[in-house]
Amino acid sequence: MAYTFDDNKAGLLQIALTDAGVTMANGSSAIPPPPAVLGGIQRAFDPTFGGGEFIMLLGVASTVVGSLVTYNATTYQTALSPTTGNTAQPVAVAMSACTAGLFGWYQIAGNAVIKKTAVAVTPQVSVFLSATAGRVKVLASAGLQVLGARSANLTTVASATSTVTVTINRPHLQGQIT
Repeated sequence: MAYTFDDNKAGLLQIALTDAGVTMANGSSAIPPPPAVLGGIQRAFDPTFGGGEFIMLLGVASTVVGSLVTYNATTYQTALSPTTGNTAQPVAVAMSACTAGLFGWYQIAGNAVIKKTAVAVTPQVSVFLSATAGRVKVLASAGLQVLGARSANLTTVASATSTVTVTINRPHLQGQIT
């Protein structure tokens, strides 16, 4: 994936990279490398996947490219998506191995490549949280649906393939169903 930003803002961290940030002069915690800001959203384009939107977030241990993460909309801290349902949290897709203490871009709109469990994915279906943190599945499960997300494949993706392309639009986890 070779995303390039749509606007001319010099110095932005590239989509597939991470950064430890900049420590403030007063010694307080690090911030993303300027001009990026935590929670900042940028649009970018890839010749294969088309346009997308990306948010700058703080990474978590065990994140790999394509991990589905939840994030706190106040602190912008990520966590691998849970295996339990009804959490009603926003989710995003890691564009890099953005581990603990690093800043990086996460996709929130467009065609995203997401890690999946070892099941075949038929075309154009809803996606759900899997029993493996940070991954999705396509077997319907109450309370586990990722809202604002649908597989974008035109043919069945084999169970041995570890990723699936999913069209997302500011996705969230399903909330209470009662």
